[in-house]
Amino acid sequence: MSVLDNWQQWKDFLGDRLDQAKSEGMNQQVISDVAYQVGEYLSEQVEPKNDQEKVLADLWQVASEEEQHAIANVMVKLVQRG
Repeated sequence: MSVLDNWQQWKDFLGDRLDQAKSEGMNQQVISDVAYQVGEYLSEQVEPKNDQEKVLADLWQVASEEEQHAIANVMVKLVQRG
């Protein structure tokens, strides 16, 4: 089973990567930029595997670049919460 198949596993995976980035000294702006780049990659290259990912993909597709950055920032906050 891929980490993308289950929403909670996906959030846990992102949270682990976020913790790793922080422990390696990445600041919040760099983390935010990376989250945006990940979102862009996923929207272009990866088929959503569950309903939550489908909603995010749909939102990403209709969002402006500024809104996409906001979505990425919200995802960072979501995984920080655990």
